[in-house]
Amino acid sequence: MKFAPLAALGLAVIAIAAPAVADEMATTATTAAMFTIDTPIETLMADERAKAVVIANFGGQDLTQHPAYEQFKSLSLKAVAPFSQGLITEEMLTKIAAELAEIK
Repeated sequence: MKFAPLAALGLAVIAIAAPAVADEMATTATTAAMFTIDTPIETLMADERAKAVVIANFGGQDLTQHPAYEQFKSLSLKAVAPFSQGLITEEMLTKIAAELAEIK
């Protein structure tokens, strides 16, 4: 039972430090890009700014209107690219990534 006071002290320190760690994590998350080419397509399509970037880079085509949208919407552009039969190129992904990174 000699360790009980030390354990209590340790728990108290953790309880005090936890909010600071949570704040730091939130700050780090907000400084990261909001959207990337690894973001699920359905998430991109749900945001008007991200959707505009994707549509502009797909020659004006709205991916939500694609017949197979339900099958690929949970995947990212990066994940779909190898199966796109050359429609989604590395250059295209690089351009989309740069434009998505500008969205704050």
